[in-house]
Amino acid sequence: MNASTAPLVAVTSPSGDVRAVALVLHGGRSESREPVSARQLSVLRMLPFARSLAVAGGSSGLAVWRVRYRLRGWNGTEASPVRDVAEVLELAAHRHPGVPVALVGYSMGGRVALTLASRPGVRTVVALAPWVTESARPEELEGRHALFMHGARDRTTDAHLTAAFAMRVAPLSASCGMVGVRGDGHAMVRRPRVWHRLTTGFVLSSVGFRQASAELTSVLERNGAKVEL
Repeated sequence: MNASTAPLVAVTSPSGDVRAVALVLHGGRSESREPVSARQLSVLRMLPFARSLAVAGGSSGLAVWRVRYRLRGWNGTEASPVRDVAEVLELAAHRHPGVPVALVGYSMGGRVALTLASRPGVRTVVALAPWVTESARPEELEGRHALFMHGARDRTTDAHLTAAFAMRVAPLSASCGMVGVRGDGHAMVRRPRVWHRLTTGFVLSSVGFRQASAELTSVLERNGAKVEL
């Protein structure tokens, strides 16, 4: 991958050997050929998630990669960010062969994560306020660990579609949870600790770094049925 055009923007590496990689995927727009800027809100919103993952997982060997797409939009059949993230997945496999990968995607980034979940090496998907479409394929998550989270007051992406999709994924997945975050909207700023805590805990437990918390276990025991927190 040419460094000057690479979608990968930043890597936080553990002090020791890399035993898992988390790709953090920001949101965007349905149509836009504007280059992505580091100052765009959807990019900035993922910084606390990346930080939480790095702090909690660094000592266990988690590398956190923040991905910035070349273009801001999905752009119809071009699926612009999918190509970018597929390229980064290839790079991760080259640098760290055999280690599990977690995809943590917000809004459009959630759609990217769900689209690429079946790629080799991907073990875990966290879809945060994801852009789920009627064409989303649950079989892409077969054998994967999946966590869906959606704010109850989200007016940008459809929480009902997310909940319905989680139920379709659950019978195929290694584990599946669906959380409705009370009082929060698409920006995930009203109750950030809930989003960060569950995301980090799920990633670390799914790659084998720690046991799932009692809170997370209660979510996963519902096997895709929505739990409101």
